[in-house]
Amino acid sequence: MRVVVQRVTSCVLSIEGQEYSRIGYGYLILLSIEDADTAEDLEWITSKIAGLRIFDDDLGVMNLDIRDIGGEAMIVSQFTLHASIRRGNRPSYIKAARPEIAKPAYEAFIESIEQKTECKVVTGQFGANMSIALVNDGPVTIFIDSKNRE
Repeated sequence: MRVVVQRVTSCVLSIEGQEYSRIGYGYLILLSIEDADTAEDLEWITSKIAGLRIFDDDLGVMNLDIRDIGGEAMIVSQFTLHASIRRGNRPSYIKAARPEIAKPAYEAFIESIEQKTECKVVTGQFGANMSIALVNDGPVTIFIDSKNRE
């Protein structure tokens, strides 16, 4: 399981030119599932995201998590995070889970983030071609891979 977490001041997701979802201050979370992902991967990565202290405290130090600031989260499925360019220039997505595996895992991820953060969570539409307009705050962007726990 791989995620990119971006600290944003605002984020708007559109599908076919129509606004679908929107958040203010919080996280844009791009999520990619692979076939080898387990419930343990889901638990580990959602706990890490919920506890990430990447929001500034009164002294300007990144010391607060999303619960502390009353933030919001947008979660978007993005299988291209599992792209491999090891051979050639055309990315291979062989490690990305097929929709019948990825969609239930995506839904479980959303539910886990809602429970762990207790914040407003909005989503994209699984499998849709989406456009995302965001203001990355900082910029702060964190990459997390459940198979490479650094």
